[in-house]
Amino acid sequence: MLESPMLLSRVPSVPHGDPADRRTISYDDYVKTGGYEALDKALGMEPKDIIEVVKAAELRGRGGAGFPAGMKWSFLPPQDGEQRFLAINADESEPATFKDQVLIAFDPHQTIEGIAICMRACQLDTAYFYIRGEYHHHRDIFENAIKEAYTHGVFGENSRMGKVNDRWPNLYLHRGAGAYICGEETALLESLEGKRGWPRIKPPFPAVSGAFGRPTIINNVETLATVPPIITNGAEWFKTHGVPRPEGAPPHVPASYGTKLFGVSGPVNKPGVFEEHLGLKLSDAIEKFCGGMMHGKKYKGAIPGGISMGVLGRDQYEAELDFDIGKKYQCLGLGTACVTVIPEDVSMVAMARNCARFYSHESCGQCTPCREGGNWLYKVLSRVEQGDGTTKDLDLLLEVAGSMGSMPGTTICGLADGANWAVRTIMNKFWDEFEAAVSKERFVSLAVVGQ
Repeated sequence: MLESPMLLSRVPSVPHGDPADRRTISYDDYVKTGGYEALDKALGMEPKDIIEVVKAAELRGRGGAGFPAGMKWSFLPPQDGEQRFLAINADESEPATFKDQVLIAFDPHQTIEGIAICMRACQLDTAYFYIRGEYHHHRDIFENAIKEAYTHGVFGENSRMGKVNDRWPNLYLHRGAGAYICGEETALLESLEGKRGWPRIKPPFPAVSGAFGRPTIINNVETLATVPPIITNGAEWFKTHGVPRPEGAPPHVPASYGTKLFGVSGPVNKPGVFEEHLGLKLSDAIEKFCGGMMHGKKYKGAIPGGISMGVLGRDQYEAELDFDIGKKYQCLGLGTACVTVIPEDVSMVAMARNCARFYSHESCGQCTPCREGGNWLYKVLSRVEQGDGTTKDLDLLLEVAGSMGSMPGTTICGLADGANWAVRTIMNKFWDEFEAAVSKERFVSLAVVGQ
């Protein structure tokens, strides 16, 4: 168990404090507890050396994909004196994901310090904090924290960072309009530019041509909030947390080092957000941190981190929540690490139908497999749930789901792939429920009830 929090050191959380005692940390309180010391240290380093520290720490993105942050920072082309951007993804629209809002609402300066360090390392002069449109309260808190940062010389004229690309560094807050697809990095950029939130075809990648056609780094809130502790304590210290790369894996395979914010929702006694080493067992998350299942209900399954990751089955209660979860437990990945617990009395057919409904609604419509496939998944699953399905419908569902997604290379972004994994893993791991939904016994029982 984690001895002392890295990300939530100022935010009381189970088991290190009572969440009821949480309050927003001001600039002065943040500085009193060691805040902005990492930025001061970074300002004494060469930008390339900051990137090397983050690369050595093997920090992986905490927004869902898990791509190594330091490697992403190193993709930028040489400076040309023109504007370069940082886009902070605070959209957090993945269903049942709510961990970034804890950092935004209660310790905003930790993220702001990470933003400043990233701008120093990558020589970026302008940053946009792209926040989910529904986060009204969080927007006000973060906007106030940005004002405090300007007042104390983190950004703006006479910034302690000095001029970057012959410009004083600036940080702006930008509100999204509530579309799920804008959590995808290129759709976020389109929205940021005032356009419809549609994903872009890649290449070119954002590091080469991002916001307004200029080199852009895009990082998640939690990823940037993890940077100050790494700079303060060093890469080797960071790697004492979490779990190493799988045995036998080559050195270029990223490990699951560090701590992670885990959010747990569903019928547990104490839902919420807490921090723990990567590699935490699902059973420990439910029992030790969340007080077990509510009302004596039994565990049936879980979504490890957003419905796009698929589900963990009945026999995967001991699954380790790290970046290798996908390979070990037949799901897409760890995702946001916000676990949705599924109790014994939930119909998995209804759950699959609801997931398909969500993806069908949120598709931007650019790609035929996503636009049409998502809608067909929803229609067929609705038929199966209502008792009008056949075994052929189950085969059709698996065929349609398997034909969708970015992994087969048929769509611009991963939304269709999320629909694919959600439906396919639910069906494969709970096949008995789908089989029962289309069985003759079901129709006989319905006929009896009707009489």
